[in-house]
Amino acid sequence: MNIQWYPGHMTKAKRAMKEDMKLIDLVIELVDARAPLASRNPDIDELGKGKARIILLNKSDLAGERENAAWKEWFCAKGYYVVEVNSRSGAGLKKINGTVQEACKEKIERDRRRGIQNRPVRAMVVGIPNVGKSTFINSYAGKACARTGNKPGVTKGNQWIRLNKSLELLDTPGILWPRFEDQQVGLLLAMLGSVNDEILNKDELAMEMLKLLQRRYPEVLANRYGIEDAGEQKAFAMLQQIARIRACLMKGGELDLAKAAGILIDDFRSGRLGRLTLEVPAGKAG
Repeated sequence: MNIQWYPGHMTKAKRAMKEDMKLIDLVIELVDARAPLASRNPDIDELGKGKARIILLNKSDLAGERENAAWKEWFCAKGYYVVEVNSRSGAGLKKINGTVQEACKEKIERDRRRGIQNRPVRAMVVGIPNVGKSTFINSYAGKACARTGNKPGVTKGNQWIRLNKSLELLDTPGILWPRFEDQQVGLLLAMLGSVNDEILNKDELAMEMLKLLQRRYPEVLANRYGIEDAGEQKAFAMLQQIARIRACLMKGGELDLAKAAGILIDDFRSGRLGRLTLEVPAGKAG
């Protein structure tokens, strides 16, 4: 599969983000815990240079616990503060205030020395489309102050949100880079739902997902779809078996592979396949 998707509003949003960086103290970046590297925009490191940084491993409930711990260690070693969260349920959000104070302690001390009292930390919330930014902001603020949607790219413009006397958030549209230099990254993002499904061939995507599950989680294929000896089967045959076991049939009894592909993709994204991580830090595989 060759995946490219870069809506026009994102170019404008990136320019705006560069300007807004001058106004903020902290960058809070959401990544999908199931693929923390693939779900990062590499431009953010350059745009946020010199700013305090927090990585939120969002949807951590859908990723493996051991892998979450490995990614947390990996990011911390690179100088980021890291919090595991589930924006939908609110899990982990209480840890963020303390982490913000820790990440910005130099700024807070500098203000205090200058006699500046109670100036809020201004944080920019960033992340690629569909990683859960708006849901995070709504949960964190305790009210629906940022639009949410299940389609990538719902947030089209920036907005400031005052949470309390000590913190203000700047919401930004999700940004993808113009081209996926590594097609594996584009593939993982398509699996996560960060690329518009309407431009994808779901049959092909499902077969790529089956190959990945075959390598990393063969027991899931056996438990969920009755696919034994997954290592012996080709992805097309596995998709056919899912169609049979889920009674995905067209008129005349022909297998409806598109419907089976949709079931597999939905099962993964919703967590019905269990806690799965699609990528692990180098040297941590297994």
